[in-house]
Amino acid sequence: MTVDFTLDLRGEPCPYPVIYTLETLQGMKKGQLLQVIADCPAAFRNVPEEVVKHGYTMAQEPVRNGQEFTFYITA
Repeated sequence: MTVDFTLDLRGEPCPYPVIYTLETLQGMKKGQLLQVIADCPAAFRNVPEEVVKHGYTMAQEPVRNGQEFTFYITA
């Protein structure tokens, strides 16, 4: 899995991880992979729900590492 873009949103309170993730995905080409790192607890549920709702694909299940979450999303 080759990551095309990484978005480090550690320290950003919700709902910003969802907002910034969707904005970034809009500027990406179809098929590119976005890695999102966040530490807002609500992002674990909100990011996957919103990206799928907006037509993007989760490349794998979210990865939890302590307080941080890593998401892999295909544009």
